[in-house]
Amino acid sequence: MLKGIPKIISPDLLKILACMGHGDELVISDAHFPAHSIHNNVVHIDAVGSPEIMKAVLKLIELDQYVENPVMLMQSVPGDAIDPELLAEIKENLGADSSRIEYIERFAFYERARKAFAVVVSGETRIYGNIIIKKGVTQE
Repeated sequence: MLKGIPKIISPDLLKILACMGHGDELVISDAHFPAHSIHNNVVHIDAVGSPEIMKAVLKLIELDQYVENPVMLMQSVPGDAIDPELLAEIKENLGADSSRIEYIERFAFYERARKAFAVVVSGETRIYGNIIIKKGVTQE
C-alpha cells in the first residue's frame, strides 16, 4: 500500500500518470464518452465523477505552466448547456488556475482526445463532463 495516493487512483491510472511526460495530455471523460472507439489506452473509474478524478489527479501532477490553457473542456452544442454545478466543481478543483480553461468544440475535442496519452472514463452522468489536462513539470 502506498501512502499519500488518493484512494480513487487505481494502479493502472497511477502508472499512466507516472509514464506521462510534460506536455502530455490526459482525458478525464464522462460515462457517455466514446473512449474505446477513439483511444487504445483507456482506464475506467466508474464509481466517481470526472471532477473528483480530476481533483485526485491534480494532487499528483502539475498543470503545464508553459501554456495559457492547460485545461480544456468540451464546449456544449447549441441547445445544450454545461451543468453549472459541474462547471463550478471543476473550477473549484482548479483553484487559482480556474481562469486557464479553454472550451473546445465537440468534434475538435474528440480529435484532441485521440492524440492524448490516455483516457480515464469516469462514472460522470452529467453531459459535458469531459476534461483534458496537460501535464506540466514538477518543480520540487
